[in-house]
Amino acid sequence: MTARLIDRNPVIPADQLVAQMVPPAMFNEVSFDSYIPDPNEPSQAAAVDSAREFARNVTKKANGGKKRLFGRKSNSTGIGLYLDGGFGVGKTHLLASIFHSVPEPKAFGTFVELTHVVGALGFMKAVEELSQHSVLCIDEFELDDPGDTMLVSRLLAELSARGVSVAATSNTLPGQLGEGRFAAQDFLREIRKLASVFDTVRVDGPDYRHRDLPPAPTPIDDAELTERAESTPGATLDSFDDLCAHLGKLHPSRYGKLVDGVTSVFLQDVHPATDQAVALRFVVLADRLYDASIPVVVSGARLDEIFTEEMLAGGYRKKYLRATSRLLALSRFAEQANTSH
Repeated sequence: MTARLIDRNPVIPADQLVAQMVPPAMFNEVSFDSYIPDPNEPSQAAAVDSAREFARNVTKKANGGKKRLFGRKSNSTGIGLYLDGGFGVGKTHLLASIFHSVPEPKAFGTFVELTHVVGALGFMKAVEELSQHSVLCIDEFELDDPGDTMLVSRLLAELSARGVSVAATSNTLPGQLGEGRFAAQDFLREIRKLASVFDTVRVDGPDYRHRDLPPAPTPIDDAELTERAESTPGATLDSFDDLCAHLGKLHPSRYGKLVDGVTSVFLQDVHPATDQAVALRFVVLADRLYDASIPVVVSGARLDEIFTEEMLAGGYRKKYLRATSRLLALSRFAEQANTSH
């Protein structure tokens, strides 16, 4: 019988949370040299230069002021780089290249993963764990509520004061983070603080995941879905509703572990999500599937129909569009693998 994700209940010890903050496996081998700028988008070559210079400066800081009396790291303030651009222009590639280019210790995680780590460890413990790092790389910097914003703002202020440099990517300029979601004055004040941490570099271009590609693959019927799942070693087969219900019982920091070792994910009876909380949890799962390059095959609705027009018109629009982009890439990956057999 094919394995099911809903039968998995992964647990991650708190002391392993910072240690596992590394780039996804698909970015293990990337470098500044392997980023190929689009000749029609001059901002891409400029972004590579900025990222290289940032990595050089982080390395210089780490090597020049690494130790002081009693072995403590130099107290000089950390530097910041913010790569802003649309989906699929290679920002994560550049962020991972920065990570690979600077000295240990260092950490890499999405904004969501970072808030989960702080929540699990406690604020001061998280500061203590990260304060000796040369750099903290934060991918997909998205602010979903004022609490997370203030938490990360405080964290970055504490780490920067201790000499930790910060590199981040997002699809929104720092001064516009949270725009269209919350208007509380304290929230806006925190956003301005965050914006002051970073030097902003724009990365323009079309989403490489969709360049010259056909639309979303057509879902297959349930019988073929089950047959393909059963004949794929390491695959899982779940109903969409059952999986969404299971995700609601797991802390999102465990979603990566949930799909660890899975070769393909097969989902039955996919349909538009009717609840925002369900949709946002599925976004996190989509990110972890994409990080691990796990193909996705579905029956029911297409993967670009999960997030409703109403959701796409709301404050989480960019988050849903990114997830859709990634899910379509994974579904095409599955289609290509099936065609080649």
